[in-house]
Amino acid sequence: MENDVWFRPFVWIDYRLALLFSLIIPLLLLVWAFVQKAEGIQRLLMIYWRVSSLLAITVYLMIGGFGVSFISGLMARILIPISLWFWVDLNDEIEYQASSPLKLIFTSWRWAMTVYYILGTIAFIPFVGCAFSGTAFKTSYCRVWLEAPLLFKEYFHANSKPGFLGFLGIVCLIIYVLYLSYFVLIKLGKQGRSATQH
Repeated sequence: MENDVWFRPFVWIDYRLALLFSLIIPLLLLVWAFVQKAEGIQRLLMIYWRVSSLLAITVYLMIGGFGVSFISGLMARILIPISLWFWVDLNDEIEYQASSPLKLIFTSWRWAMTVYYILGTIAFIPFVGCAFSGTAFKTSYCRVWLEAPLLFKEYFHANSKPGFLGFLGIVCLIIYVLYLSYFVLIKLGKQGRSATQH
């Protein structure tokens, strides 16, 4: 069985890096951007938080033992770097603002996130099959990805049933997909790659 999960340490490293790059650093950057009144960075980070909520949804789907979590996990890895570079007006606003420690650290974080999520997407692709096969989903090859979410459940939702948390994940996923569909099919056509048009 251990041979099946030789990559377990890498999965745990990935979760730790995700915690640092996807939660802690952007949270600190958002607070810093509000203090500095850096509106372009604020707006881009708010968009980032909306898009990256799919990561949180994925954690709850994994706690519930839903195979679709592997699809949502892959989609999050693809959508996050896109959300960081998609907006032409915000890119220009950030690029042309005066040099500052905030701008330097934000730009470094944005590039680091892009590289991390591109590599993460490539590494995660072999596991997408876990979403489509109940037999595969039960193997240690797939289950290793559920270990960190289940540990998270023990810390923060010790008294909740996995099925209930998974149900919350499904509800949030439906809302997310509906909003994303509305954005892609309707809003995107009206505003294009500008984040400031309404």
